[in-house]
Amino acid sequence: MMIRHGVRHLLLALAGAATALAAAPDAAAQACDTPSGLPVPRFVTLKFSEVRGRTGPSVNHAVRWDYARAGLPMEVVAETADWRRVRDPEGEETWMHRRTLSGRRGVEVREPMELHARPDLNAPVTARAEPGAILWLERCRTGWCRLESDGVRGWAEAETLWGVYAWELDSGPGALEAVDQPCYRSASGEEGELIPASGAR
Repeated sequence: MMIRHGVRHLLLALAGAATALAAAPDAAAQACDTPSGLPVPRFVTLKFSEVRGRTGPSVNHAVRWDYARAGLPMEVVAETADWRRVRDPEGEETWMHRRTLSGRRGVEVREPMELHARPDLNAPVTARAEPGAILWLERCRTGWCRLESDGVRGWAEAETLWGVYAWELDSGPGALEAVDQPCYRSASGEEGELIPASGAR
């Protein structure tokens, strides 16, 4: 059933932490053959606590959803010069203006999980997160992702998260990291500047 208006609230449930902004690492740029020069599909996050998702790529199209959660991860599945068709964690697709989106990566927790000091189930637990928690994604490697919220960091299995790529779920010896994929760039500021989930450590 088509819903014209709605509000989605996702509760941050990371034990002892609240979502906070932090600087993200830079990476080399390589343009894609898209209006933005960035890969499609790609993951982004909502820049503001109130963002409207429309039925088409203009302000003349009806509002389908009102999103009320800054940092909520979205997947860009199509784009024009100024508009992005995005898919939310529940699978709903709407159009949003590029200025309402950030290239900083975030994830939604899909099941109760623990953050570990190292990418190892036997490593000490640094925090716990409940389903629906929204955390910043710093990098992924061999099936694990390092997450952050309000200075609290830890590693979680990628398969427990929404907002990661197929190669980030790969725990095998040939697993790739985002920086190895074509046409990725990193910066801070306006939408379209993709923050790869990879790092030196």
